[in-house]
Amino acid sequence: MSRTSSIEQLPVDHLRVQTYTNGIIGPSQPMLGPLADGGTLVTGTPPGCWGPMITPAFQGGHEVTQPVAIAGAEVGDAVALKIQRMRVTSLATSSGVMKFVEGRYHGDPFVAKFCAACGTEHPASHVEGVGEDAIRCNHCGAEVSAFRFSHGYVIVLDEENQVSLTVNQDVANRLAGNAGEMSALPELAAQHSILSLARADMPGVAAHMRPFLGNIGTTPARDLPDSHNCADFGQYLIDAPHRFGMTHDELHAAKTDGHMDTNSVREGCILICPVKVPGAGVYMGDMHAQQGNGEIAGHATDVSGETRLQVEVIKNLTLEGPILLQNFEDLPPMARPMNARQRQQVKALGARWGQHEVEQSGPITFVGSGVNLNAATENGLRRAAAVTGLPYDEVLNRATINGSIEISRLPGTVRVTFLCPMAILDRMGIGHLVREKYQLQ
Repeated sequence: MSRTSSIEQLPVDHLRVQTYTNGIIGPSQPMLGPLADGGTLVTGTPPGCWGPMITPAFQGGHEVTQPVAIAGAEVGDAVALKIQRMRVTSLATSSGVMKFVEGRYHGDPFVAKFCAACGTEHPASHVEGVGEDAIRCNHCGAEVSAFRFSHGYVIVLDEENQVSLTVNQDVANRLAGNAGEMSALPELAAQHSILSLARADMPGVAAHMRPFLGNIGTTPARDLPDSHNCADFGQYLIDAPHRFGMTHDELHAAKTDGHMDTNSVREGCILICPVKVPGAGVYMGDMHAQQGNGEIAGHATDVSGETRLQVEVIKNLTLEGPILLQNFEDLPPMARPMNARQRQQVKALGARWGQHEVEQSGPITFVGSGVNLNAATENGLRRAAAVTGLPYDEVLNRATINGSIEISRLPGTVRVTFLCPMAILDRMGIGHLVREKYQLQ
């Protein structure tokens, strides 16, 4: 189905997506739908990073859903994704700190893998046995993965009680023998399960589960590896020696910053995304069972999962990257709306000093991305100034006294959060979402 034909069909109110793009997201990918404005989208997603990383046929670091056209979404609009439900379906996964195997990729091991033994580009492959030598080229039989663990773990998951536990080598080996079922790989997923590598360096570690989507948003204006739809990973596309190489300006004009690894993009939040192609092309993937701010190991616990959300088109809201309405408990303390008692106390304070006007405001988070955290922070602040119309220096002040800067991912994705005047949020066309989300008057 072509992108044009999908948009021309009658919109549907409910759509389930269980097909994937094999690592590439962009205008070449046919869209499903269209889904009606206000419609419900349900997706089943396979794990993100490690499975696609060890599967050399992939040309991106994730396996995200086929994009969905949203009726009425035009370039220059935005689409609000209201995440209603998120559920982990994997029973176990594996992750850890990565290292590259030199001589098995052109410039970027996430994008341009080849078999060092027979020279086949992006070779088909299969799993033989257990361990780091398990991934084998279909053409010549050589071990072919471009990635290794420098330190890794296998972790079992209790979705009902939202807890997890890393396991020892014997358990990891048993799980590897049934890797596809333990990973709950969807029927049409093309990746190998990372459980096959069975790296178990730190058994017995208990951890909370708090699932979220690491890659969710709208289709970029040109084809990109799905994991590189952002500025920090995306920087490796600049002048790269493969077919996705591009200039700095081309990358920044095209990307939509869907790959955020922002752990508050979870059940209950609202994510507002730029539209850079007709129909928006909503996609998602890279669910994590848990992750602290920063994703400091480079990778978290990638899992299969199911997500349900509702879409809403916001007309004439031109964005470079996402805006996030976080759950109240995820907001930094300084950016949480005051309750009725606090508002009354503020009015009394103003009256004592002759300041009778008290601004009505609501929380808003701008996602910033860049080659490092300093660049990402400035990017988020400048996005906030551009979209709200507030002077840049005023954004700095607001983010200081009623907001915060938080790391989403190293090396360069951040959240810029502050309380923004409701009059500005109304002008942007999202005031109703903010009022509803935070129960503001």
